[in-house]
Amino acid sequence: MNTIYDHLDMFTGILDLLENHLGGNCEIVLHDNTQPYEHSIVDIRNGHVTGRKIGDCGGNWGLEVLSKMSSDTHIYNKIVHMRNGKIIRGSSMFFQNDEGDNIGAICINMDITDSLKCEEYLKQFNNYVTPSTSSNELFTTDVNQLMDNLLLQCENMFDKSKGHLSKEEKLEIIKFLDNKGAFLITKSGDRVCDFLNISKFTLYNYLEMTRQSK
Repeated sequence: MNTIYDHLDMFTGILDLLENHLGGNCEIVLHDNTQPYEHSIVDIRNGHVTGRKIGDCGGNWGLEVLSKMSSDTHIYNKIVHMRNGKIIRGSSMFFQNDEGDNIGAICINMDITDSLKCEEYLKQFNNYVTPSTSSNELFTTDVNQLMDNLLLQCENMFDKSKGHLSKEEKLEIIKFLDNKGAFLITKSGDRVCDFLNISKFTLYNYLEMTRQSK
């Protein structure tokens, strides 16, 4: 390929596809970079996004690429703030001829101004704050995974191994598990005994102590 006109039907078809798929808030531009840069646009769809038309110039990124004579430099999802307040998300792909010279580009410029406003509205509407680990909900079909998750939280309660826990720390863990409803899970007592390396008799005594202190 020596010029974009060698495959102009293909480029036109690509612009048709992008225009119909991406809608009216997306500008699609075909540049002939063999022409003076101030007149490089040879096809443009939805030019109202940036206010340009056929015969107008490219953006500053294309100028930067051409000044380096780079034939394999592309850009994806570049955010541009226009003087009129619009916010554009742009991507560009450049093409080269058989000698490696930069001869053209297809650029996509999506006006995301309104969608960003909508995103900000939804953040305020949902009033969502990322929860801490201790408040994360676990949905599962296996109740043993619930117990696994609770015991994992217990492991992170103290900065020491399970074998070095004091009686008071073990009481705190049992109180935590009891408050979380862990002992409603079948055979959870056996797992807690193994986890804390205590007997069932000790477990029941600890449970009674923590419940009396509530």
